[in-house]
Amino acid sequence: MMAATSGLFSDLREIKKQLLSISWLCRERGLMHSVKWASELAFSLESIPLNELPSMPALTEEDAQDLDAFTLAKSYFDLKEYDRAAYFLRGCKSQKAYFLYMYSRYLSGEKRKDDETVDSLGPLEKGQVKNEALRELRVELSKKHKARELDGFGLYLYGVVLRKLDLVKEALDVFVEATHVLPLHWGTWLELCNLITDKEMLKFLTLPDCWIKEFFLAHIYTEQQLIEEALQKYQSLIDAGFSKSTYIISQIAVAYHNIRDIDKALSIFNELRKQDPYRIENMDTFSNLLYVRGLKPELSYLAHNLCDIDKYRVETCCVIGNYYSLRSQHEKAALYFQRALKLNPRYLGAWTLMGHEYMEMKNTSAAIQAYRHAIEVNKRDYRAWYGLGQTYEILKMPFYCLYYYRRAHQLRPNDSRMLVALGECYEKLNQLVGAKKCYWRAYAVGDVEKMALVKLAKLHEQLNESEQAAQCYIKYIQDIYSCGVST
Repeated sequence: MMAATSGLFSDLREIKKQLLSISWLCRERGLMHSVKWASELAFSLESIPLNELPSMPALTEEDAQDLDAFTLAKSYFDLKEYDRAAYFLRGCKSQKAYFLYMYSRYLSGEKRKDDETVDSLGPLEKGQVKNEALRELRVELSKKHKARELDGFGLYLYGVVLRKLDLVKEALDVFVEATHVLPLHWGTWLELCNLITDKEMLKFLTLPDCWIKEFFLAHIYTEQQLIEEALQKYQSLIDAGFSKSTYIISQIAVAYHNIRDIDKALSIFNELRKQDPYRIENMDTFSNLLYVRGLKPELSYLAHNLCDIDKYRVETCCVIGNYYSLRSQHEKAALYFQRALKLNPRYLGAWTLMGHEYMEMKNTSAAIQAYRHAIEVNKRDYRAWYGLGQTYEILKMPFYCLYYYRRAHQLRPNDSRMLVALGECYEKLNQLVGAKKCYWRAYAVGDVEKMALVKLAKLHEQLNESEQAAQCYIKYIQDIYSCGVST
């Protein structure tokens, strides 16, 4: 496996050229997140001499004809005047201008949807507003697709439209096609990540054997909580020559956060902040770790620092929300999470955190809505499933509770908290065999809260299995002493 990976990265100079080229192509089309990803990665590699720098893509006859309209429209697009940009691109024939025309119309619909969401509705009713442009765009892009007239960028946009219309199977096929036509566009790979639900599904996809696939696999393993595999991938990428990549460092920090190795994650985030002090991306994840550790001064410093850099970023709002939450000012915390959602209604972390705040304020119906919106954005968010389980537990509805805890457990099979919650649920439903299995498994995977053995012992007592109960108590006492915990 390592040999195959190193073969893909044998010519880092060529990879740097490819990254600079794709960065240019994405910039022309307004795909700035992909530009940023490619640029950050290129920056981590050695500089290349002037005579080896890639040349700008040659203009076609159609590009030349559309140049004036494209240049004008791109200036409007960059200023977020999407309808205006689309107006001046009507009738353009080149692939580049056609993409910007369709993308402007798509973003105009998204902007209108977000504006309506913020203006007319409370933050908990966001799912009702739709992007009205999607159906029209689908019809037009479908015709082009059938005629094989879409390039890699066009295929990417067609896939996004299909995904937004919940046509998952069609979207998946189109994104896979796009990776073959234009393998270096990171945006397509990220969209694929959102649609692949498990490792099995990944096996059945025919993806191009390109170096970028290694980054994709590392990313999807992180998303699917396959952290060991993800960390191996990232280590092999570092060994291949990307040791200075802040993107990889941040992904490794997120991976350690996901397996709750808090000290390791904190250490990596602190290192990342030294290398990239004005970075805002992932800082909400960093603040979650500071929150869990109860590090008020550090969280306060981070919140003030991000506020100075850009107080109107969703991550900044989430960090400030976490700060107020740690100080038990839950109304103020919820206010900042709502502010984050006004800035970006599709920002997953804010929905989940807002659900937690409503739970603290005993507003269960608002918490349920917030967690459901989080799941709408990302069905793999175990925290939202777990939060729903806790909410229905408060409402004394154990069957609902069981369903949500099961979903959380499927996403985090080795997280003892999910297993203990499931065990408690089975107990309430008098399914004691299921409860025993859950508590034992929670102990076996490394019980974070050190509660599973006590709960298991009490169950054995209830069932008059005093010998097993005694063994559990003895194990519990041994564990407590070996950890140096005094009772």
